[in-house]
Amino acid sequence: MFRIGNHYFPKSISFLLFAELAVLLLSVYAGAKIRFFDSLSLAERFPEFVAPALVFAGAMIFSMSALGMYQAQLNTQLKPILLRLAPACALGFSIITAVFYLAPSFQVGRGILGLMFGIACCGLLATRLLFFKSAHSGMFVSRALFLGTGQLARDCAWLAQHHATSGKYYVAGFIAVGDEETRVPGSQVFSRNRSLFEMAQACGASDIVVAVQNKRGVSFPIQELLECKLNGIRVIDSAHFFESEACQIRVNTLQPSWLVFGGGFDQSFARAFCKRGFDLVVSLAVATVTSPIMALTALAIWLEDRGPILYSQERVGRGGRTYMVHKFRSMRTNAEQAGQPQWAQQNDPRVTRVGAFIRKVRIDELPQVFNVLVGEMSFVGPRPERPFFVRQFAEQIPYYDVRHSIKPGITGMAQVRYPYGASLEDAVQKLQYDLYYVKNNSLFLDLLILIDTVRVVVLGKGAR
Repeated sequence: MFRIGNHYFPKSISFLLFAELAVLLLSVYAGAKIRFFDSLSLAERFPEFVAPALVFAGAMIFSMSALGMYQAQLNTQLKPILLRLAPACALGFSIITAVFYLAPSFQVGRGILGLMFGIACCGLLATRLLFFKSAHSGMFVSRALFLGTGQLARDCAWLAQHHATSGKYYVAGFIAVGDEETRVPGSQVFSRNRSLFEMAQACGASDIVVAVQNKRGVSFPIQELLECKLNGIRVIDSAHFFESEACQIRVNTLQPSWLVFGGGFDQSFARAFCKRGFDLVVSLAVATVTSPIMALTALAIWLEDRGPILYSQERVGRGGRTYMVHKFRSMRTNAEQAGQPQWAQQNDPRVTRVGAFIRKVRIDELPQVFNVLVGEMSFVGPRPERPFFVRQFAEQIPYYDVRHSIKPGITGMAQVRYPYGASLEDAVQKLQYDLYYVKNNSLFLDLLILIDTVRVVVLGKGAR
C-alpha cells in the first residue's frame, strides 16, 4: 500500500490506475497514427499531441473516478464494468469537448477524437478484464495471521475479508494471547506449540495483525513480534490496520497515547495557508458555475409555498465556536414546531417536493460556499452539527471534540464513505472517518474527497 500525503492508497488500485493512464495516453497517439497512416509527418508532429493527450487522460481518469471505478471494492463482472464505463466515457467526452471549446490550442481533429475514444474504450475494457483475472488468481491477495481471538480480532478479520482497501486478505488463522475470550471460529485458532515466526512461516503469512486489547501482560509476545519483523513479516497494530484499510480511527479501542505520539494531525501554518487557498479557489469556482442552478432553485422554492428561500441554522465550528450555516430550505417552515431538534428521517414527511429533489442531488448545500468564503467553514472537513446534538455526542462518545480542531466542511470523508446518520451509532461511525481526516488531512486527500463527492452526487447516494 502506498502512502501519499498521509493517505493510504492501495497498490492494486494504483497498478490499475497507472495501467489505464498509459492506455489513455497511448490511445491518442494510436488514433493519430491511424489518421495519418499515409503521412510521414506524425513523428514531426509528436509534440503537438502531448497537451491533448494529457487533457484526454486527465478528463477520463477524473470521470472514471467520479463514477466509482477506482473504489477499493470493485465489481469484477463484465456487465457492471460496462454500466460504469459507458457513462464515464460520456462524462469524459463532455469535459474534453468543453476544454477544447475554451482552449482551442488543445484541440485535435474530429477524426482523431473519434479514433482515440474508440481505442481507449476497448483498451480500458481489456485492461480491466486482465486486471480482474490477475486478481482472481491471487496476485493481490495477502495472507494475514491475527494475534488475538477476541472481539477486536474478529472485527479486524471481518474487515480484512470484506472491506480492506489494499486488496483482499486471506485469513490464515488466529493465535490466542493470555486468557482473552474467544470470539472467532475455534477451527481457525492455532495452539502455541512453536515460535510466532515459525507459525507465520508455516501458514505462509506475510502480515501479522496485532488485535489484542491488553498489550501490557506478561503473555504478550513482544520479542517474538520483533523477530517476525526483522525477518520480513509485516507487523501491524489494530489501530493502524483500521486506519489504513478502512480509513477509520476506531474510538472504542483507541489509546490516548496513540493520538499524542502518533503521526499526523498537521495544524501547521503552511497546511492552514494551503487549505485556505484551496477553499477560496474551489468555492469561487463552484459559486460561479452553479449560480444559474442556485437562481432556479430559489425560484422553485418560493413558487412552491411562498416561504423563505434560505434556511439558517446554528452549528458548531472550529474550537467549539458556533456560527450560522446557510442552506436552501428543503422542509416546510414549521418543521420543528415543538422547538426540539430532530433527526432527519428516511422519507421525512417534513420535506417539501422541491426539497426532496434538491436534497437528492445535494443542491441544498450550495449556499454554504458563502460560509466558506467568509472563513467559517472549509470546503472539505467534518460535517458541522447542531449544538444540541454536539452536547449529547461529547458526553457519550470518546474523543468527539477532536473533530472541532479544524473547520467543518461542506463535504468530507464521512459524507462520502457513510450514509446519512440519524442515531448515536451512526455518529460514532462517522466520527471514526472524521478522526481519520483530522489526522491525515492534506491537499491530496481533499482532492480525493472532492472526486468522491462528485460520485455521490451523480449516483444519488446518502441523501435524505
